[in-house]
Amino acid sequence: MNVLVVGSGGREHAIAWRLRQSPRVTRLWCAPGNAGIASVAECVPLKAEDIHGLAQFAATNAVDLTVVGSEGPLVKGIADLFEERGLALFGPSQAAARVEGSKKFLKEFLQRHRIPTAAYRSFGPSEYGEAQAYVRSVPGPYVIKSDGLAAGKGVVIAGSTAEALSALKEYFEAKVFGDAGTTVVIEEFMTGEEASLFVLCDGDRYVVLPAAQDHKRIGDGDTGKNTGGMGAYAPAPVVTPDILERVEREIVRPTLAGMRAEGHPYKGCLYVGLMITPQGPKVVEYNCRLGDPETQAVMPLIESDPFELFDACARGTLASYELRVRSQTAVCVVVASKGYPDAYETGRPVNGLDDAERRGALVFHAGTKREGERLLTAGGRVFGVTALGNGLPDAIAKAYEGVSCVSFDGAYSRTDIGRKGLPR
Repeated sequence: MNVLVVGSGGREHAIAWRLRQSPRVTRLWCAPGNAGIASVAECVPLKAEDIHGLAQFAATNAVDLTVVGSEGPLVKGIADLFEERGLALFGPSQAAARVEGSKKFLKEFLQRHRIPTAAYRSFGPSEYGEAQAYVRSVPGPYVIKSDGLAAGKGVVIAGSTAEALSALKEYFEAKVFGDAGTTVVIEEFMTGEEASLFVLCDGDRYVVLPAAQDHKRIGDGDTGKNTGGMGAYAPAPVVTPDILERVEREIVRPTLAGMRAEGHPYKGCLYVGLMITPQGPKVVEYNCRLGDPETQAVMPLIESDPFELFDACARGTLASYELRVRSQTAVCVVVASKGYPDAYETGRPVNGLDDAERRGALVFHAGTKREGERLLTAGGRVFGVTALGNGLPDAIAKAYEGVSCVSFDGAYSRTDIGRKGLPR
């Protein structure tokens, strides 16, 4: 089978790496890919959001299945375009992808279908004054989200009214997130522990991959600014069998039924961002694709053929797929450039990847490029160093042993990835 992966980060490297191991995959491309992905797939110089160029490539090269890693092309309607051209694709339709493309749409959908989530109000571009008045009328803390896509960074947790008003000024006046932030959702602050669940769907049926836990803040102890994710581990013990049963009953099944009822059957990955509160699991967010960096921890745990899994979701045949998962734990630690998530430098030479891999780590490239024989940094998040272990302590130790081998000027990583899972 000929397969095309769409995207250029660590998530797409993990997907391509795992697909390369499938006996069903004969040729594998990635558009646009990166320096690490080039070791397992042929990189194609097409941008992820060039959906018409990608459709033409898939048709010309007899691609049997396209797997979309990033949210941008899905929100732009790549699945609809591929379906019109008779091309199989793993990912939801443009209408279904609104669960990530619009926070306002998602909150209204959850409310319509009585799916547990935080209380909220939304405010459009002309309602800056109303948003300020609302913040002044309710006690904090506040969770303020941009309505549109913001690369996982359009969320501010404000502890006081003053902080919330300052954040609103950034959204409405400074427009730090452009048009994506001119409509905002203001939510109540939920207390509990977060987790990520990947639900892979074929429009009717679904399978659940091992629950993961992301680490969004830049600093140890979940301090500092939000990032795209500084590390993850799976399975996350906070999602107990009882919690998982509630999530499926109260969240997953009502969501899929609601999407079908509204005329948008969900195919692809529904990323369920959870808060495990004292009252039970609630929805923090939905994404319309696999998470990053959670994918770098989850994909190595999938023992059954990933091509068959993605293909079954795309073609509506998930009932015949048997998911098998390794009885191990995976930890992924992100190695980032100094300054991320703010300004950072690129073009730094990288060393030590071979040493990390000799010690058993998997090094997934998130932001790299090659200049001749040199491997250079090319992003804020540069690598995801993943290790499998027999239990969480073993996986943490092996992952950080791999991290210790990777070096470039200004390399930074958190030192506590996975630690919150140890007491469990």
